[in-house]
Formats: sequence, C-alpha cells, structure tokens
Amino acid sequence: MTGSEYSNLIASYLVHNYGDRGLVAYREISLGKSIIGKNRRIDVFAVHEPTQRALAIECKYQGSQGTVDEKIPYTLQDMEALRVAGVVVYAGDGFSDGVVHMLQASPMAVYCLPDESLAPTPSTRELDHVVAMTFRWWDVVLSAREPFEVEE
Repeated sequence: MTGSEYSNLIASYLVHNYGDRGLVAYREISLGKSIIGKNRRIDVFAVHEPTQRALAIECKYQGSQGTVDEKIPYTLQDMEALRVAGVVVYAGDGFSDGVVHMLQASPMAVYCLPDESLAPTPSTRELDHVVAMTFRWWDVVLSAREPFEVEE
C-alpha cells in the first residue's frame, strides 16, 4: 500500500463511519507553515460541518523498511505545533522498533488499519477515540455501556 492509498483509506473510513454525523473529509489541504517554515500539507482534514470543529490527520504507512523512520520525530513535532486538533495515524510493519515505541508512546499518534469493510474494529479503536474526543461524540466510546447507578 502506498502512502496515498493509506490516506485515502483513512479518509474513506472516516466518511463511512461518521459522514452521517456531518463529518466531511478533505485530502491534501494546505494549512499554514510547518515548524521549519515550509508550506504545510495535511493528508486528511476532517471537518464536522455543523460545528466547524476540525481534525488534521497526517497518515504514515510503512509496509517495508525505509526512510520514513527519520521523518516521524519531525512529523510528531509539527503536529504539536498545529493550531487545530491534529494526530498522526500510522500502520504497517516497516517501522523500526524504536519508531514504533515512539509512536505508541506519543499522545499525538494513533494506530489505525481499517479492513475492507470499513467497520470499526480493534485496529481502528485509537482513531475512533480521537474522533470521539475531538468532536465530543461520547457515544462512540460509551457504546454499549450503561450509566452507573447508586444502589439504595
């Protein structure tokens, strides 16, 4: 899978699961300057049209060993510098162990690999939680849970 295909998969997943709530996904959006002064391009920009809340998503897929490892620290720092909610979404087996640990430990990164059904699964849970927190859709995380009641 290429990086562009992965970004399209993430955008498709968001629209498939949250489009009926008014979430619209855009691809390759210019959004200000990066931390080194370059024009920033966001892979997926999700906007909840009714509230105008937004989530910027940088997508990193690495299917084999490569040069993406060197880009991850920069990408995480750049997402922290955004003036809107943002997250790095990643998947693939080609990241080094150190970079996987860095991504897993970062509050700016989530693992997500939707399957062909685009249905929520354990492999999409981390992105679903960020979506819930960004847009305040608590039913996404509460799903089948019942409110606590005090027994008398």
